[in-house]
Amino acid sequence: MIIRALIIIFIGALVSCSTLKKTGSDMKFSSKWDSFESSAINNNSIVSLPPFERSPQASLDAVDQAIHVANSKLDAIGRLKEDEVTFDNTIVALDDMAFDVSLVANRTYMLKETSESAKHRKKATDAIKKIDEWAVGLDYREDVYRAVKAFVDTQPELQGEDKRLLDQTLRDYRRAGLHLSKDDRNEVEKLRKELSSATTEFRTNITNAKKSLKFTKSELVGLPDAFLDQVKTAKDQYTLQANVTFHYLNILRSAKSEQTRIRFSAERLKLASDKNVPLLKKIIQLRALIANKLGYKTWADYRCEVKMAGDGKTASDFLMNLKRGLEPKWKAEMAEFTKIKRRETNDSDAVVNMWDIFYYENLYKKERFSVDAEQLRVFFPYEQTLQGMFRVYEEIFRLKIVEAKPQYKWNNQVTLHLVYDSLSGKPLGALYLDMFPRDGKFNHFAMFPLISGKKLSSGHYQRPTVALICNFPNPGKDKTSLLSHDNVETLFHEFGHALHGILTQTKYTRFAGTSVPRDFVEAPSQMLENWIWDKSVLDSFAADYRDPSKKIPQSVLDKLQEAKKGTIARHYRRQLSYGLVDLGLHSLSVDEAKTVDPVELSHQITEDVYLKPQENTSFVGYFGHLMGYDAGYYGYAWADAISADMATVFENAPNRFYDKKAGMRLRKEIYEIGDSRDVNVSIEKFLGRTRSLEPFLKDLGINK
Repeated sequence: MIIRALIIIFIGALVSCSTLKKTGSDMKFSSKWDSFESSAINNNSIVSLPPFERSPQASLDAVDQAIHVANSKLDAIGRLKEDEVTFDNTIVALDDMAFDVSLVANRTYMLKETSESAKHRKKATDAIKKIDEWAVGLDYREDVYRAVKAFVDTQPELQGEDKRLLDQTLRDYRRAGLHLSKDDRNEVEKLRKELSSATTEFRTNITNAKKSLKFTKSELVGLPDAFLDQVKTAKDQYTLQANVTFHYLNILRSAKSEQTRIRFSAERLKLASDKNVPLLKKIIQLRALIANKLGYKTWADYRCEVKMAGDGKTASDFLMNLKRGLEPKWKAEMAEFTKIKRRETNDSDAVVNMWDIFYYENLYKKERFSVDAEQLRVFFPYEQTLQGMFRVYEEIFRLKIVEAKPQYKWNNQVTLHLVYDSLSGKPLGALYLDMFPRDGKFNHFAMFPLISGKKLSSGHYQRPTVALICNFPNPGKDKTSLLSHDNVETLFHEFGHALHGILTQTKYTRFAGTSVPRDFVEAPSQMLENWIWDKSVLDSFAADYRDPSKKIPQSVLDKLQEAKKGTIARHYRRQLSYGLVDLGLHSLSVDEAKTVDPVELSHQITEDVYLKPQENTSFVGYFGHLMGYDAGYYGYAWADAISADMATVFENAPNRFYDKKAGMRLRKEIYEIGDSRDVNVSIEKFLGRTRSLEPFLKDLGINK
């Protein structure tokens, strides 16, 4: 998953950072960083670490200063006379301005989600609201638009990335409503500012939501002892957090007591709902109204216009076709799960409910495929797995990854890693890792861009810095963190996003790294999940930490793969339900949006596509993807179809998942290119042929 500091302005969602000035005693770098920085300079590039604000007020002050400086630059563009306008002082100047502003926006957004100080998180939220509101107003600077139009009237002959930057700048002006009357533009601007504030509040409510639940050991039968050791808080008392994802998944997959699953699931699915359900209704209405005023039928059409799908109907049809194609397999899987529940409960009428599905799927995998994924944790201690993944990616992408001492870290578990090109020795970028849950922290898994790649006016190339913010199982006292096979899959996926960010070579920050259409952005990372199913890859790092001579047998991997395919309909029907809920909420007319109950509509769609939702719950209030990925959740399945096709390049390569030639093609044609050309072109250049749905349909067991 990608998280961006979403500065939605006329030149897009931009992320970046300027060069860090080293002053004061706490600006001393480790020798590794000094070497990294010197090497960058020798290679005509710049590497930087964000100067994170250390106090709540400092974050607010930084935003105020960034806005002040940006306004001065915009004023300068707005003062240009018709005979003075050039590509560099209009279109490129806007990209430069956004580059500098997002220096503050990106690090402020990350502090909002990761700071240990609740006060700092609150002030950072206020700061993000301020900068988002300001960013909306940029679209309506008529003096700047006049200068841009004056340049367009010169009928410039641009090529490649330059032409794409101009075209997309003009497209964004149109999508902001610059073609509307002054009164209508003012109304759209007002509505967009209101929407921006509401979406930031929705995200913040999710981050702040928490719920502790206490259980006795008898209520937690089935949970692994290692997990119980982590959550034990008193004699026969175990305290779990409904807002911690791996707590939730452990309960839903392993707790034998149905009442325990019911209780925990209900609390999870009600998190933030008291604040966010009313807020979601307001957001849906605002989005429908904005889309209508801009000339679109629905918000889904507005959002999908700039994605591969093109419109909401195409996205929805894609999901519905998958739903129908999976129907026979879905029914067969549900019949197996139901059979196990009826046997276990001695109830011939028992049905599998929302809180049961993971549990009985898990039992089915154990019985049918003799697979107990929990037993594999001993092969994946966190540090060993992380270093093993580094070595794999170093080999296929020709990289060198070195740990360095951060000059500053917002939590003592944060680490910093420097990425080099192993062939030339050139620095490519820096990576922070914040990998374990804590109170008040962002509760999912995502890559946060901090510094974007960009060719600077000085001629130097600004190399990127990114952060992975994750929530893997915390190491216990004197114990290592043991990852599940699913966790390792997530780690390989998220690091793929980091590579996409770090390896960029685009000229403009607008197109750098993961700034690609949202329905493609997951594809390269989803493809990398294939690596952890290959024994030669796993044998390079997966070993029992108690006895390193023990590796995962091929027979176990075969059974795991069988189990995955044996329950693949369950996986996708859940994913499709989320995608169709998202599109359903954003395919409403203005009048429909006024009367819709988002909880009721989401429950109707979920029951039709997946399972009947648990009573008195409202999961949409905790569905963070509705902000940022709005009308875009379908993109996970869409990207899966592309990633399955892309994976065939490695599967058919001489050295398969260690094939350097295929790895460098991925690096050159996808990662380095970003959005500087149409992604359809990039995909086909990587494949060496036109796209095909066949590999995806084969994975799903669907015959065309």
